[in-house]
Amino acid sequence: MRKGLQSGEQVIVMTRPQPRRLILPAVVFVLAPAAAAFAAAWIIRGEPTRLLPLVSREWTLWLVTACVLAAAWVLCGYCLPRLLSWQGTRYTLTSRRIVARYGMLRRTDRQVSLAAVRHVTVSQSVLQRILRSGNISLETRHEGNTVIADVPEIARFRDFVLDALDDLPDGEIFETDDLSGYTDEVLPGELREGGSDER
Repeated sequence: MRKGLQSGEQVIVMTRPQPRRLILPAVVFVLAPAAAAFAAAWIIRGEPTRLLPLVSREWTLWLVTACVLAAAWVLCGYCLPRLLSWQGTRYTLTSRRIVARYGMLRRTDRQVSLAAVRHVTVSQSVLQRILRSGNISLETRHEGNTVIADVPEIARFRDFVLDALDDLPDGEIFETDDLSGYTDEVLPGELREGGSDER
């Protein structure tokens, strides 16, 4: 992130989403190998032959291999993608903007200039309140609402955002607030050239 900073921009805080989304994958990560080991031991003891006489002892190796492959498929197909998705998501608050990055191989960046933010709203579910996380909604001039989901320590993050907004220099316009395409007639009075002197 530091390589992408603009001149004079400073990182205030970097975080990832609340790790509660990893609870179910973590449980599955523990249970899948345990279930595979239990099934493999059951097969090796010859229990399938007692249940179905058609299944001979020659099938043991294939059935054990199937158990191992099933556990590996669950780990690689369910647990690993969710871990990588969480690991690849990062929220960065700087002195000028909020950057939300999603993905490791295919990356998506969402940036909101603090100078464009008009309102900051926090919403929490019951579980999020227990875990002190929440969703922060940023209402901006140009893009409407931008929601950053499952931010940990949401109250502190909101305070950091509000402090960064208070520290913005008066009248400074950043990259996402380029007004070069507007004529003087359509700009608000305070943004027109010499507008502050006319009052």
